[in-house]
Amino acid sequence: MDVDQDIAHGAAERAKFREMKDGTAQDWAVIGGQYRAFAKGLPDRVLTHLKILDGDFGGFPVHRLEHSLQTATRAHRDGRGEDYVVMALLHDIGDTLGSYNHPDVAAAIIKPFVSEELHWICQHHGAFQGYYFWHYIGMDKDARDEFRGSPYFDACAEFCEKYDQAAFDPDYDSEPLEFFEPMVRRVMAKPLPAAMSVAAE
Repeated sequence: MDVDQDIAHGAAERAKFREMKDGTAQDWAVIGGQYRAFAKGLPDRVLTHLKILDGDFGGFPVHRLEHSLQTATRAHRDGRGEDYVVMALLHDIGDTLGSYNHPDVAAAIIKPFVSEELHWICQHHGAFQGYYFWHYIGMDKDARDEFRGSPYFDACAEFCEKYDQAAFDPDYDSEPLEFFEPMVRRVMAKPLPAAMSVAAE
């Protein structure tokens, strides 16, 4: 039984407190040890959740997993770094659990592992994608203009123009998910120092 299964089935050692205020150093040593072990499985859980998008078309020309693969493939073939490609792969992973705010879900997942710019792109790509279709559904296609003061405005607009809005081609030869798995594992191997310092506060 692996660490994830041990924890899920309650077989691993557990803290003794009933309220956090009664916790001891020993309790937190137990929790901290299991947290570190569990955190190492994050790439597996992310990849497993990404597979839920397979076959989910939602009316689009391609299913959501293919859109994600196509977005990441386009970014990779354009010479983007692994952190950018992983952001592109995961940018819509929140579609299933955050139907009304999917960019926030994806941005929260990648935040510890990418730069402030890539996190911003992921978090705001929904409004920038709206530029291409919101006028057809009674919304303001120029809603992204409220972010023009951001130093990352142009980078987000470029992400949507070159990779995201363009990734609905049923005939595009995307790389399979397995191609990106090593990238996801490398990017998520360890949080960036900035993320670690925030977690420690």
